[in-house]
Amino acid sequence: MLYWLLYQKLYPYFHPFRIFRYLTFRTVFASLTALLIGLLIGPFVIEKLREFQIGQYIREEGPESHRKKSGTPTMGGVLIAIAILLPTLLWSDLGNPLVWIVVLSTLAFGAIGFADDYIKVVKRRNLGLRARAKTLLQVAVSCAIAIALVVLEQFRLFSTSMTVPFVKSWHPTMTWPWLGAVTHLSWLAFLPFVAFVVLVLVGSSNAVNLTDGLDGLAIGCTIISAGALTMLTYVSGHVVFADYLELQRMPMVGELTVFCGAMVGASIGFLWYNAHPAEIFMGDVGSLALGGAIATVAVIIRQELLLPFIGGIFVLEALSVMLQVGSYKLRKKRIFKMAPLHHHFELLGWKESKVIARFWIAALVFALFALTTLKLR
Repeated sequence: MLYWLLYQKLYPYFHPFRIFRYLTFRTVFASLTALLIGLLIGPFVIEKLREFQIGQYIREEGPESHRKKSGTPTMGGVLIAIAILLPTLLWSDLGNPLVWIVVLSTLAFGAIGFADDYIKVVKRRNLGLRARAKTLLQVAVSCAIAIALVVLEQFRLFSTSMTVPFVKSWHPTMTWPWLGAVTHLSWLAFLPFVAFVVLVLVGSSNAVNLTDGLDGLAIGCTIISAGALTMLTYVSGHVVFADYLELQRMPMVGELTVFCGAMVGASIGFLWYNAHPAEIFMGDVGSLALGGAIATVAVIIRQELLLPFIGGIFVLEALSVMLQVGSYKLRKKRIFKMAPLHHHFELLGWKESKVIARFWIAALVFALFALTTLKLR
């Protein structure tokens, strides 16, 4: 809205407003706006959650040290969503359809998490939506996002060709072109792309959700992942950098840099209150929204294959759960003392703060590796 008002409407009459056309300027101010929103309304949100007695339930089989966290206000993801979306609407070009896709994706996944958290709070147990219902809702939202991108592809505003790390010239298309020639079956050509998007979005949202188990762990890793995505979206949409790095040139993608910058600022603002010992937890409304947002941006900039490195800790946490469940079902033996992975290290004797700090370091290493692949091609 500010971009529309100050640049598109008032710039002809007051030329200094031309600064608002620069993506870097708007990204910085979106990040700062998100940070201020998080810091300023954080105490109000925490107080309201306490008033409504929206406290976290701690499962009995968890580490003993977590029992004292019972009753800490949860559903703080509402604060994160507000702090991301308001600056995005203020500082980005709302005429760009990709901006609306990431905004609506964040809202939709956040709504699923909100429903999950609400059921947990009402029933006072650490169970929310049934697993099948939760998964079906995530799949439905992911399908809607994939279909929206397919529609944009028809108008040449998006490409289903994927970027492969370490490879310059190979951009495999996520379609069945032989079906595109059959008029009444042409829509089936995009089924592989839709299925792949569903896998990426559902996997990412659940991975962030599983990581959210220690004070500041998930949000700290999100800051790092969002920072890496900010750089990736900027270079993907910049004609000079995209050409130099031999990336797919996607001019409209650059506007998502503002959204990613807002995600960084909002996450830092939330970390202020979520740092150990946490005054508020993000809940599923936050973790699903952030996971969905990160994956949606990665899909749009065609860097899905880098996502396991951009969010390396999220992937490790999800893998630890899958391995634990699979091992127990097949062999009746556990691989880890407890899953997700951060609880395993806690039960090994690591202090919570040490687990968090070391996981942040690992997340930073993963993200830096992801960025180096831009040049190592």
